[in-house]
Amino acid sequence: MICDQLKSIRRQISKAEHTYHRVPDSVQLLAVSKTKPVSAIEEAYACGQRAFGENYAQELLDKAEALKDLDIEWHYIGPLQSNKTRIIAEHADWMHSIDREKIARRISDQRPVSLPPLNICLQVNISGEESKSGVSPEELPALAQAVSNLPGLKLRGLMALPAPS
Repeated sequence: MICDQLKSIRRQISKAEHTYHRVPDSVQLLAVSKTKPVSAIEEAYACGQRAFGENYAQELLDKAEALKDLDIEWHYIGPLQSNKTRIIAEHADWMHSIDREKIARRISDQRPVSLPPLNICLQVNISGEESKSGVSPEELPALAQAVSNLPGLKLRGLMALPAPS
C-alpha cells in the first residue's frame, strides 16, 4: 500500500515538473514519518524513498538508530528545545526550523567533525502569526549572517508556513 501511494505521489510530482517546466526529477519528496512505525519507514525505503522527516528529536534518534544500516536522509522539521540540539547535531542531515541564533550555535558546536555541515533552513514567520514559530522578515538578514559563519552548518534556504488565507 505504501508503494502504491509513493508511486501515485511521484506521478503527480513528475506531472507538476513537466507542467511548470522543471528539470525532470528536480523535486524531492520528503516523507514525513512522524508517529509512523519503523516498519512503515522500511517499507517506504524498499520502494525507493530515501528522505524522511521527523518533528520530535527523540523519535528521530530512535528511528535513526533502529535504521542505521539504511542510507536514509533524516530531516528535522519541528521546533527544537536547546536541550535536544545534540540529537539533531549528531543524527540529522537537514534541519528546517532554525529560528534562533542560540539554537544554531549549539547545533554547530555539537556537530561531529566526522559529519558534513548540517544543512539548515531558517524558519520565517512571514504572516506574523503569534501561533507560529520563526524569525520575522526584518530579523532574517541578521540571523542569516550569523548562521552563515558557523562551521557546523550550511545555510540552504528558508522555510515558511503562511497563514491559510
